[in-house]
Amino acid sequence: MNHLITGGAGFIGCNLADALLARGEQVTIFDNLSRPRSDLNLSWLQGRHGARLRFIHADIRDSDAVMAAVPGHQTIFHLASQVAVTTSVKDPRTDFEINALGSLNVLEAARLAARPPAVFFASTNKVYGGMEDVAVVEQATRYAYRDMPEGVPESHLLDFHSPYGCSKGSADQYVRDYARIYGLKTVVFRQGCIYGPRQMGVEDQGWAAHFVIAAVTGRPVTIYGDGKQVRDMLYIDDLVAAYLAALERIGTVSGRIYNIGGGPANALSIWAEFGPLLERLTGNRIDVRRGDWRPGDQSVYISAIAKAERELGWRPQVDVAEGIARLVGWVQQHRDLFER
Repeated sequence: MNHLITGGAGFIGCNLADALLARGEQVTIFDNLSRPRSDLNLSWLQGRHGARLRFIHADIRDSDAVMAAVPGHQTIFHLASQVAVTTSVKDPRTDFEINALGSLNVLEAARLAARPPAVFFASTNKVYGGMEDVAVVEQATRYAYRDMPEGVPESHLLDFHSPYGCSKGSADQYVRDYARIYGLKTVVFRQGCIYGPRQMGVEDQGWAAHFVIAAVTGRPVTIYGDGKQVRDMLYIDDLVAAYLAALERIGTVSGRIYNIGGGPANALSIWAEFGPLLERLTGNRIDVRRGDWRPGDQSVYISAIAKAERELGWRPQVDVAEGIARLVGWVQQHRDLFER
């Protein structure tokens, strides 16, 4: 097969591209390389796979460039995105143009292609908003859902909170509706906290990798809120496996939406629990600073993954403690990337 990955030089994109190329398939990466160090991910892929990897240096907001890129591909993994809530609050227009309009460009190019490709879209748990209606209890080191032990199901009320939530949420719904209205084959993944090697995490996106990088290089970290906020964490290899499972079943799962995350078994509070684990793995004491809660920050988010397990035959394989240890090892091995 021939796959197009928008945002393919990013963390998720380069790992997905590597897996597809390792299977002997063709991949085209469409990326404007605006993400810091994404050029390093691209170089890594080119060094591993050579001519079977094609690269288009272009922007998802350029509808003509997207239209020209789509023909000849059987699938599109649409991962290109503005990824930070904080950035969306500062510049909502650019956030909208990338996430909402850029996604519409992809869908229209797919719809109008002579042979329409399947579209897989990376959405976000932020489409559920702050979830103020969900009862939460405070425990010693974390917050927890009072009445949802398995996590948030796909049927939970949508409540787009923050410009980022609005832009990604509108794209989420467009992708679903193009399957209903136009018969396009689509799948939406509402992703939780994804982490792993080649994640160039910064403060406002990729927080787990950002904390690991700070711990390894001796930099301070800022915790917004009280640090008891809980996230379910999914190792990158498991996310890639979910995409491949959906690809294999596209004939039966088209038009569906899945919450994809680590589930309750792989949930950690972002500092009260993650911090001690990180200090233990690195052997370093971390300088911690404090800031106010961020807009729309959920005190708990855990994905209910039963639907994905049932319909995709998928479940996470990498335990969160093992996954974080792998990420720490990768950052330690590539420390020079983060000290430039």
